[in-house]
Amino acid sequence: MHVSFGAYYTLILAVLVLLLGKLMTRHIRFLREFNIPEPVSGGLVVAAAIFLLHQITGLTLSFESGLQSAFMLVFFSSIGLSANFSKLREGGTGLLVFLGVIVVFIVMQNSVGVGLATLLGLDPLIGLMAGSITLVGGHGTAGAWGAVLENQYGLGGATALGIACATFGLVIGGLLGGPLAKRLITRHQLARPLTAAEQQSADSIAVGEGSQVANFESSSHTPRLITTDAAVETLALFAGCLAFAEFMTGMTRGTAVQLPTFVWALGGGVVIRNVLDHAFGFKVFDRAIDVFGNAALSIYLAIALLSLKLWELADLAGPLMVILAAQTIVMALYAGFLTFRIMGRNYDAAVLAAGHCGFGMGATPTAVANMQAITNQYGPSHKAFLIVPLVGAFFIDIINAFILQGMISWLR
Repeated sequence: MHVSFGAYYTLILAVLVLLLGKLMTRHIRFLREFNIPEPVSGGLVVAAAIFLLHQITGLTLSFESGLQSAFMLVFFSSIGLSANFSKLREGGTGLLVFLGVIVVFIVMQNSVGVGLATLLGLDPLIGLMAGSITLVGGHGTAGAWGAVLENQYGLGGATALGIACATFGLVIGGLLGGPLAKRLITRHQLARPLTAAEQQSADSIAVGEGSQVANFESSSHTPRLITTDAAVETLALFAGCLAFAEFMTGMTRGTAVQLPTFVWALGGGVVIRNVLDHAFGFKVFDRAIDVFGNAALSIYLAIALLSLKLWELADLAGPLMVILAAQTIVMALYAGFLTFRIMGRNYDAAVLAAGHCGFGMGATPTAVANMQAITNQYGPSHKAFLIVPLVGAFFIDIINAFILQGMISWLR
């Protein structure tokens, strides 16, 4: 038996998933501590219920895929529109060096995933799903590439696999970063624990830095309100990104530079943002873009999780855990030895290593939480709190998208 839901009902169910996730996050400490997104916590519960329903009755449910795709494109457009390359100057040489460290790590993470998947007799693309698609990319990238691998490359259950890997990465990234940085600080005698007075000062600094991470705006003036005019202005920017993505997808179809539509949406956002900034002096409203992008991501993930077919993962559970365990070890060794050493073998480098574990396995909020746990105990690291949010929030997604496209083309 099969039941199909149209766009309106799909949107209603997605909102209910978000409300369930919000309720769970409010009452379950584990979800709050490891920054599990509300649509993921609520969506996994609903996906499990749909799985049980399927196993008992044979019922399958389908949801409006066009709606999911639209919200996905809006989310990736928001990443591109946030990529103000003038901020590279703020990070200085350290930001460029850290970007180089991350590029090498993405290639290594994918090589480990593909290599182990091949040894275990799996499709190499599964190795990419258990690589930077989900671990560096997070849930949004997992869903986007999952759809591409399912529709264009015939990898069944890719989206469900991606969501599972991304959730694992969030938890491990939160567990790994803090202890690793503390070990580096202690072993190399990089700092001493703060006194009570210093702790209070560090807390206030961390709060200030955390607020800057939220929307990349730091101003002593009254925050700009998201008014009707601001909303219309922001929607126009998103419309430009989506039009650019549709045009480029059609223009490059069947050519050597063919890319998934969401990559063109991201790239369109980068172009529009930086042309407006540098050619016309137009001040893009970062906070409005962030609000629209986060809302789109939440609804997109809720619909993606509603559409999961968990029964397609049954045969992959064992091999998948082997690959993810190896990725955890690689992350710890890379951050502890290469990231720490290349970034200077000092206190800032140790905090950067903690942040790298956060978004190398999970997401930028996990990275910030890791760093804050360290700086609350040992003192502030302004360099780390500048570099990691800039890299983790948008530069990493741009780099990751093009590396993945190259590796998928090579594998196929």
